[in-house]
Amino acid sequence: AAGARELEQDLAAQGAHVTIAACDVADRDQVAALLAQVDAGHPLTAVIHTAGVLDDGIITSLTPERLDVVLRPKVDAAWHLHELTADLDLAGFVVFSSLSGLTGNAGQGNYAAANVWLDALMAHRRAQGLPGLSLAWGMWAQSTGMTGSLSQADVQRMTAAALPPITTEQGLALFDTAIGSDSPFVVPVRVNPSALPQGQVPPLFRGLVRGTRRTAASAAAGGGAGEALSRQLTGLSNPKQVRLLADLVRAQAAAVLGHSDPAAVEVRREFRELGFDSLTAIELRNRLNAATGLRLPATLIFDYPTPAVLAEHLLAEIAPGETAAEKPSLLADLDRFEDMLSEDGLDEITRNGIETRLRQLLAKVTASGSETSEIAVADMLESASTEDILGIIESELGQLRDL
Repeated sequence: AAGARELEQDLAAQGAHVTIAACDVADRDQVAALLAQVDAGHPLTAVIHTAGVLDDGIITSLTPERLDVVLRPKVDAAWHLHELTADLDLAGFVVFSSLSGLTGNAGQGNYAAANVWLDALMAHRRAQGLPGLSLAWGMWAQSTGMTGSLSQADVQRMTAAALPPITTEQGLALFDTAIGSDSPFVVPVRVNPSALPQGQVPPLFRGLVRGTRRTAASAAAGGGAGEALSRQLTGLSNPKQVRLLADLVRAQAAAVLGHSDPAAVEVRREFRELGFDSLTAIELRNRLNAATGLRLPATLIFDYPTPAVLAEHLLAEIAPGETAAEKPSLLADLDRFEDMLSEDGLDEITRNGIETRLRQLLAKVTASGSETSEIAVADMLESASTEDILGIIESELGQLRDL
């Protein structure tokens, strides 16, 4: 492994005798052969199992192969070590588990299962009178191994979720403290209680957050998140409703991506271009479920690929049958027009005519002195009906064809 030789030299310089051996610990025969090589004059007194492999993905994408690659180095390896050392007089048997088994990180169903299995195995060993300790670590700051693939946005998200990374010095101190525990299960993790988000606190941390107690009367009066959002939308014009929901989507997307300002999430840019993948898509879906009271699908951002389009969908789900559903917004009409431009071959005269007309419309919008975002444009032009806009385009194209 990277750094193994340097570690060997460092330990040797401090008086330790070091042997580095390569072995697939998930292979029982190889583990047995490795243990047989241990010098009887210096018998094995402790096992510390630290292996782990990631293959993240949503549940529906977890094939048997993707489960196997994650479970083998933890489940199979720990079980072989457990069975093959059961008759030895060990002073310690420590396995490195993960906080993901407790909090349920999005996209880590296989990894969470492997770690919870380790937790259970250590409890089983303790019940048999054998040493056993599972350490459910939080994320370490040192960018190596499994954490080496994390982006800065990933780290920012974890820090924003009140779980700042563990430095090497802190991790070693936590390890030394945990070794003396009487419990088979310890969670060495850094938590910043003041940063825990109200209303979205994982069950594990709810005892760390001081909140007001909701009575039955206050709960009934306050209603759910969906009711509160519906009240905000009531009375607004269709473009303003879309803008409010787009702002909600952008704020939640910014939080998932680790941005401090929702403006970093462009309203017409696709989520994939913004940096979303299948895992962060689930996190955004969960946040929007909590904020809207809806039960949205896991494929949400792939079905509705931009914040603007997703806002339209949310409005249709929250307020079906209203005017907004009967009268598509100007943004939707522009999207359809964009599709027409990409599908139909246009001659140069027609294309120039369209460009001239669109520049004239843009000049009118700019002259109004209001915001220039697409959703703000919809707000400024809400008096124009769908038929008006399509009529202008059709008329312009018709005039050009007559030339």
